Amino acid sequence: MLRYALLLAFSASALAQDVHVKVDPHGPGSTASTTDFVTIQQALDHAPQAPNGRIFIHIVPGVYKERINVTRLRPRVTLLGEGKGPEDVVVTAAQFAKQAGGTYFTETAQVNGDAFEADNITFENTAGPVGQAVAIVVRSDKAIFKHCRFLGDQDTLFADFGRQYYLDSYVTGGVDFIFGNAAAVFDHSEIHIIRPGFLTAQSRTAPTEPTGYVITNSRVTSSIATPPPADPTKVVRSGFFMGRPWRPFSRVVVMNTELPEDLGPAGWSPWSRSDETPKAYYAEYNNTGPGARPTQRIAWSHQLTAKEAAAYAPNVFLRGNDNWNPVAEAAKLP
Repeated sequence: MLRYALLLAFSASALAQDVHVKVDPHGPGSTASTTDFVTIQQALDHAPQAPNGRIFIHIVPGVYKERINVTRLRPRVTLLGEGKGPEDVVVTAAQFAKQAGGTYFTETAQVNGDAFEADNITFENTAGPVGQAVAIVVRSDKAIFKHCRFLGDQDTLFADFGRQYYLDSYVTGGVDFIFGNAAAVFDHSEIHIIRPGFLTAQSRTAPTEPTGYVITNSRVTSSIATPPPADPTKVVRSGFFMGRPWRPFSRVVVMNTELPEDLGPAGWSPWSRSDETPKAYYAEYNNTGPGARPTQRIAWSHQLTAKEAAAYAPNVFLRGNDNWNPVAEAAKLP
């Protein structure tokens, strides 16, 4: 009986073993390899399975001009950028909606496998101000992004499904550049807007859905500035909004976050002028900076109490029925 128990323990341990592979465009890898690959997609397609473990894909510094897809059949994948910072490993493409046939065909990266992780990587769509052009689509439950950058213009980050945690990361864009219906928390991150527009377009469809976006312990920054003709030594800033409701019950909470001066005093916007009193839940707590003007916010938004804000802490908002602890999981990454 003891021998059988030890065998079971050994078998379980073997099944839980992690797999480590390398991506190097100048290395010896090929589709025939099981450890070395020349593109990220090759590694995703051909790395050995890890039935109960995790697949670690170590990516050497470089610019990877490819579109990648982490399928549902590849859960527990971790992409690790091996550079000094996320700018050293860049996954980039330039598809846009008018060219590709719609927003949902433009992404540089698509992540569908659950428990996905990325650390020290940039995901980029370089199409520019030509309409919808997605850098990454995330439909992974219990996804973690740490020390990552998401660069684009309109619709940069499609946080669409599942629980997602973004830590020490950077997201930039101009219009609706964080959008979708995931339950996502952006913690100790920077959200940067490059032209007048909207940070978020969250798409919750019912008040009972446990989805929404939380921006906490972060900074919202802006490079919206043009010199007026009369006095080029001064700067005129045009406003932007923290969000508008892509779907009726959109939910976004911004708390403990520094807000810039050119955030419009109303803070939030309806989707259209005819939608005067949206059903969206837009709320703030304990924000700072020149853009934190709680008394000037649009009437249908909310200012939270400390007790109400506690429900949006990462470990609470993303806990779920399985008691997931995204903060503890993120701490395991480099």
